[in-house]
Amino acid sequence: MDELSTLQIIIITLIFVWSGFVRSGLGFGGAVLSLPFLLLVHSDPLFFLPILAMQLLVFSGVTVAYNLAKAASKHLPEDQKGGVLRSTVNWDYLKYALMVMLIPKVMGVIGVITLPGDLMATVIFCIVAVYSVSYILNRPFVSNSRLLDVIFLIVGGYMLGTSLLGAPFVITVFAQHVDRRQLRDTLFTLWFVLVTIKLAAFIYAGVDLQLEQQMWLLPAATIGHFMGMRFHDYTLQADTKVFYRIIGTVLLMVSIVGIYQIIV
Repeated sequence: MDELSTLQIIIITLIFVWSGFVRSGLGFGGAVLSLPFLLLVHSDPLFFLPILAMQLLVFSGVTVAYNLAKAASKHLPEDQKGGVLRSTVNWDYLKYALMVMLIPKVMGVIGVITLPGDLMATVIFCIVAVYSVSYILNRPFVSNSRLLDVIFLIVGGYMLGTSLLGAPFVITVFAQHVDRRQLRDTLFTLWFVLVTIKLAAFIYAGVDLQLEQQMWLLPAATIGHFMGMRFHDYTLQADTKVFYRIIGTVLLMVSIVGIYQIIV
C-alpha cells in the first residue's frame, strides 16, 4: 500500500473490520458489503479481491472446522423435519450446488482477470446497487422452482468468480433447501471451495495476492470476525429487516457515488 496515504490505510483497515463482522455474523457479505466502500478509497478491484478471497478462505475454513469438531462432541438438535442434524454442513446439497456452479465460477474468474479495472469496478457498483434496492424494499430474490434454483446458482457462481458478489443469489436457493442451523457452515464450506479455485487462478495468472497487506488487514478482519460471531447468535432469534434496510440504503448511495466517480 505504498501508493496510499495514511488516511486511506486507516479507512481500509476499518472497512476490513466491518468485512469480518458481516462475514461471520451473516454467513456472507464480506465482499458485497465492503467492496463498494473499498473501491471508493482505491478503485482497483484486483487490488482488493485477492485480499478478500484469502481472508474468506481462512475464516470459512477455521469456522467450519471448529463447528464440526464442536458438533461431533455433543448431540445436535432436531432439524426442521424432526430428524436429528448429523452435521453443521449439509453435504448432500453442497455437492449438488458445486456441480451446478463450477463451470460458471471458472468463467467468471477468467472474466475478472481479463476485464479492465474501471469496467470491473462499474460492474461491481451496479451489482451492489441492485442488491441494495432489494434490501431497502425487503424484496429478496426468490426462487420457487427447480429451474430457477439452477439459474440462480449459475448466475451466483459466475458473479462469485468475477467479483465475489454472487452470495445473495446463492443464499436464496440454499435457504430453501438447507436447515437454518446448517446454513452458515454450509455456505462457508461452499465459499471455501470456490475461493480456492479463484486463488489458484490468480496465482496461475500472476495476479499479486497482496500477501504483505494481510499483515495488518487479516488481524483487522479477525477483530470483526469475533464481533460477528456474537451477532450471528442474535440473528438466529431476531428480525434483521431493519438492519438490511439501513445497509441497503448506505450501499445504494455508495454505489451511485462510485459510478459517478468512474464516469466523471
